[in-house]
Amino acid sequence: MKHIAIFQRDFQVGGIQKALVNILENLDYKRCTADVYVFDDRPFYTIAPREGLRVIVCRPWPYGSRFVPFDLARRLFPLPAFEREYDTAVDFNSYSAECAAAALAVEAKKRVMWVHNDMRIKYAEEPKYRVLWQFFKGKFRYFDGFAAVSGGIVDGFRAMTGRTDAPVTVVPNFIDTAEIFLRAEEPPEIEADPTKYNLCSMGRLVHQKGFDLLLEDFAKAHAMRSDLHLTLIGDGPEREKLTAQIAELGLADSVTMTGNLRNPFPVLKQMDGFALESRYEGQGIVLWEAKALGLELFMHRRLEPYNPELPGVEDMVSAFCGAQKRKKQPDDLKEYNRKVLDALDSVLS
Repeated sequence: MKHIAIFQRDFQVGGIQKALVNILENLDYKRCTADVYVFDDRPFYTIAPREGLRVIVCRPWPYGSRFVPFDLARRLFPLPAFEREYDTAVDFNSYSAECAAAALAVEAKKRVMWVHNDMRIKYAEEPKYRVLWQFFKGKFRYFDGFAAVSGGIVDGFRAMTGRTDAPVTVVPNFIDTAEIFLRAEEPPEIEADPTKYNLCSMGRLVHQKGFDLLLEDFAKAHAMRSDLHLTLIGDGPEREKLTAQIAELGLADSVTMTGNLRNPFPVLKQMDGFALESRYEGQGIVLWEAKALGLELFMHRRLEPYNPELPGVEDMVSAFCGAQKRKKQPDDLKEYNRKVLDALDSVLS
């Protein structure tokens, strides 16, 4: 029996959080136990109780700790008390200093950090990340190995951290299709117009996700094809900016912004196509959730390294204009998920 400690900042809305929930729902608890230490007690996602799984809420570090060099922060700020020794300690968050510090403080035979994003492009694109990097960059040298959610982020990780010596295992995100199919049968919070070609996208409304780029391309396609409708599921700091952009483009009647939905799958099930134009990714869970429901996928070609099994296109406008309603074929992603669990087992064992 293997004992695993997993450290995560929170279970609020986000791809990292959902990825961990899916893992916890699909671990083999006949072969392992998992103690999840979480530094926030306001969950959006719920974790079903089960034998072998414990969720332990810990006191978070103060906000200012992120502006303290990592090695100093480890000495200054308190960490939770640990009740046992573990075979593997996992910093699943990879952004939060307390998660890394706790994974290093616990007694464990192996310490692994999950990598969720293209660090090199994130560093180039986001000033806030460049500032925070100067404080937390020291943590990477202490871990024995790393799990990357796609092969496309490995080179950037090694270049940024200098960890050319460390093993990096590609572990794509598990997609819980059974949950998706079940929840998709619930009543939707909004109703789509069946006379339209309903396109959608989903994610946090931030610069990385490129919703501004999607709106520009959608506007060009809509000018040539008025039956297109776009639904954006999610919320975030760029909501006001995107709302203003929708008005400027004259799309107020052709774009619906839903905000965060407790259950987005009944809305997704009504859609015909799913579009993603992120500036960069780690992988893109939302693409695979849409694929499970049988939606036609429109992914920009720059995202192919993060989703090598999915084809991208260079000209999103032409792709939107050529889209046609078709019978959707749900996909249980059985072979994909089997490979994910095999890779996960190799990292945690």
